[in-house]
Amino acid sequence: MAEDEHVLRPIGTVRSPVKDPVDEGWGTIESQIVVEPGLRPGLRGLGEFSHVLVVALLHGARFEPERHLVRRPRGLADMPELGIFAQRAKDRPNPIGVTVCPIVRVTEDGLTVTGLDAIDGTPILDLKPYFPVFDTAPNARVPEWVDRLMAGYF
Repeated sequence: MAEDEHVLRPIGTVRSPVKDPVDEGWGTIESQIVVEPGLRPGLRGLGEFSHVLVVALLHGARFEPERHLVRRPRGLADMPELGIFAQRAKDRPNPIGVTVCPIVRVTEDGLTVTGLDAIDGTPILDLKPYFPVFDTAPNARVPEWVDRLMAGYF
């Protein structure tokens, strides 16, 4: 392995009723994250939090620079042409997704969350408890098109 390469191993897998990617309605979806047996003791204490940051490997994504490096979000004509790093699109140089999700419950084999925009079978790379001091940006600013793009997503 080259010095600048890293190996990531999934810590769990998403079990979701959503089998194919969709662009809306994720907020009502309830998903289970089944954690690998040897890592399950690491769930201790997570149930005391209301939210979790889920880091996922977007295993169905395929980055093609000529198509994805600069594009319109979701290919919508009313969106501006933007670089991939100004978007949350799945087709990225490194297909990593990050979503803050409400925790429904934590069980001995994993957890149930709502609003996880990941399809069934998605590998989970990490779980981090939501800490408002780290994970909230007071006075954050986004361009006007973000509200239009996200209408109905969650």
